[in-house]
Order: sequence, then structure tokens, then C-alpha cells
Amino acid sequence: MGICGDCGQRPRLGYNSVIIKFMATKAIFEGLVFDEFDRPAEVVYVGSDPCYVVDDDGFRRHIPAEQIDRQVLDSMRQSIEGHEDLLTDQTAKMLGQDDIFSRAIIEQQIRNLDQQFGNLMETGLPEELRSYLGMMGFRIRINVHGDVLEVEQPGMIADDGDEG
Repeated sequence: MGICGDCGQRPRLGYNSVIIKFMATKAIFEGLVFDEFDRPAEVVYVGSDPCYVVDDDGFRRHIPAEQIDRQVLDSMRQSIEGHEDLLTDQTAKMLGQDDIFSRAIIEQQIRNLDQQFGNLMETGLPEELRSYLGMMGFRIRINVHGDVLEVEQPGMIADDGDEG
């Protein structure tokens, strides 16, 4: 872990917010971000910083990808919190590795979400995975200010109290 140039201290990692120490070098959700009118947000680089571009009545707004990606990762973290045991059980069964050692490794990876999300900020998601997520219906809807309005995740049960 590096030293912070401003204060000479190591960056602090908190469980309540996604990685502070990692800077985005890729747009994690390229091809999965749409504006309020369901138009895809293009990804461009301003210098070395990835940005999602949203059409605002003819004006191309460049929104730092990190701003949007962190909001989505925070949303995912909130979905995971409190369900770590269930996730460990289901992941172990899905992998066919339901032994104590595999479960310990899976648990450790879930506990290290900050590090996992940080790695994503640096490397992005592989194109094949983004394509698969898109085909499965994963979509992120944003406004022209870079606020995430909605994250559509396939297989997630809506928590609106309505029963079909």
C-alpha cells in the first residue's frame, strides 16, 4: 500500500465506501451505462481518465467513469452486506467445492471486497463478461449529472413490497 502524498500517511480503507486508494484507469461498466432516455453512454478518455459521455440536448457531458463506477460498486456492496454466509454457501456449491478450505478462501475473498473492487478500478471488467452481463439484462441508468438512477441486476428480487 502506498503513502499518501498530502499527509504522509497510508490511505485508510473503510468498509462503508469503495476503495479510496485506487484510481480508475478503466471504465468498469463500459457498454452497460445508459442515460435517462436509454441511450448508451460512450466511453472516452480525457487524458488518462476514462469518462462516460452523455448527450445533454446536444452538449456532450463527460462524466468521470470513477464517479459512476464507485456508486454502482457501493450499491453492490450494500447488497452483499449481511448476506456473506449465504454468498459463501452458494458460491461453494456452484463451484462444486463445498469443503472447509474452499469455503474459507471464498469467505476471505468476500471479506476483501475493498481489494477486489480496487482491482476492478484498475483493470476493468473483461469485455466478454461485460457482454454477458449486457445479454443478461444488467444495466446502469444515469442522469446528465452522473448520478446513478437505477442499477438493473438480473436475478435480483425487487424489494418494493409487491408480490406478483
